Amino acid sequence: MTYQYDFLVIGSGIAGMSFALKVARTGAKVALVCKTTLDEANTALAQGGVASVTDMQVDDFEKHIHDTMVAGDWLSDPAAVEMVVRNAPEQIRELIGWGVDFDKKDDGTFDLHREGGHSEFRILHHADNTGFEIQESLNRAVRENPNIDIFENHFAIEIITQHHLGRIVTRRTPDITCYGAYVLDIATGNVDTFLSKVTVMATGGCGAVYRTTTNPLVATGDGIAMVYRAKGTVADMEFIQFHPTALFHPGDRPSFLITEAMRGYGAVLRNLRGEEFMHKYDPRLSLAPRDIVARAIDSEMKLHGDDHVFLDVTHKDPEETKKHFPNIYAKCLSLGIDITKDYIPVAPAAHYLCGGIKVDLNGESSIKHLYALGECSCTGLHGGNRLASNSLIEAVVYADAAARHAVEAVGHISFRKDVPQWNDEGTRHNEEMVLITQSIREVNQIMGTYVGIVRSNLRLNRAWNRLDILYEETERLFKCSKASREICELRNIINVGYLIMRQAKERHESRGLHYSLDYLPQGHKNADADAK
Repeated sequence: MTYQYDFLVIGSGIAGMSFALKVARTGAKVALVCKTTLDEANTALAQGGVASVTDMQVDDFEKHIHDTMVAGDWLSDPAAVEMVVRNAPEQIRELIGWGVDFDKKDDGTFDLHREGGHSEFRILHHADNTGFEIQESLNRAVRENPNIDIFENHFAIEIITQHHLGRIVTRRTPDITCYGAYVLDIATGNVDTFLSKVTVMATGGCGAVYRTTTNPLVATGDGIAMVYRAKGTVADMEFIQFHPTALFHPGDRPSFLITEAMRGYGAVLRNLRGEEFMHKYDPRLSLAPRDIVARAIDSEMKLHGDDHVFLDVTHKDPEETKKHFPNIYAKCLSLGIDITKDYIPVAPAAHYLCGGIKVDLNGESSIKHLYALGECSCTGLHGGNRLASNSLIEAVVYADAAARHAVEAVGHISFRKDVPQWNDEGTRHNEEMVLITQSIREVNQIMGTYVGIVRSNLRLNRAWNRLDILYEETERLFKCSKASREICELRNIINVGYLIMRQAKERHESRGLHYSLDYLPQGHKNADADAK
């Protein structure tokens, strides 16, 4: 089947839905495609909040800009940082207009939190489940909009470019253009053709490339892999942020997140002997940026041979703790941990991708008529390391910029009429699912062992050689198999794992989230230094 839409949005998190709502105001027809349901997205799991300057009496844009640049190890694009920070308050008002209910004090002002790397209290939140509140509010707005058609349980396989029209396309081709996407209807197994004037990739991150992650397991880097295969530009993939404090409960996948706001509230990190340790690594203690805290925990675990550390909030008022963190309290209590009396076992987990599909200030990629928003994009805001709670505001600010730019452009774009249907020849082998499941576990093991918080050239080379074998096997399987979500996801996580490794190998310095034992400053000590 062939569909035609003015705008095709692939992904249903805060970036995709806010873009869809903005362009739908013009009367344009919008298709919103998500591979499970509208509810399942990284946005819904974001506990901490949204960073924005709202209290001008104590805070200002320059402070937020400086904090972002420092956290990004001065690799952030100043223009992107300036754009996001200065446009944040307006987009906060937009979110409130869509029904998002941020917590307020008795006097009606926002109840602001502070998180690691922030010099002021500027995190707007809804208890400890801000992302869920945003996701629910946008879900309602999208479902009520008559100009948005929602395609749940539909999985984009490839974007359509000149390659599908018989042209040879390379990374040097100057006019690669997107005409839509081939989309698998998971219920029927049919691959439909979605033609669009403008396509938006908003597929989220790639945490499922790692075994231990806070991301939903749908986060397999689909959009990034599709754009890379279409010869689009992908950048900064080496910068994978590991959240320092995921709940340590073996067997859970994804891992339950213990928000950074808890450390902003006063929680303290301790090793398994009950000793505080952050003073050995950074003067900001538990409120240091995430990359520093994650490496400190990793170092302590290796130093003592432990598989986790503790987060201690027992010294705080129990009722206040329950009020601020009701979901964390309930989750831990279900596992027999009363956080008002007991230490919380935590360990780092893959959490956020700072790189992705390279875009300009309008959110447009190197491929014409293709935009990328949210975690799958590389705007330059995060640089070498994301400042806490900057991602949700980045998504809505860039969705707004992209919507303005795309609405002006869409009237000058025509549908491509000569796009062929997807070639769906092939069979399904009885052993296919077994092989796919086994290969995904192998990728997870390779990435966790060799491309984690601490890296080295030796480890990256080992990962490269092992992943190359899986790549060859998977491509052969894909060519003779009928399209399925499982084979496509495997293909995507292998592509993304390759990009993370390749760009890590190309960065010959230890910078931001890319911490390499081969490029440490002279005299630097690390507990992992002997494990090269």
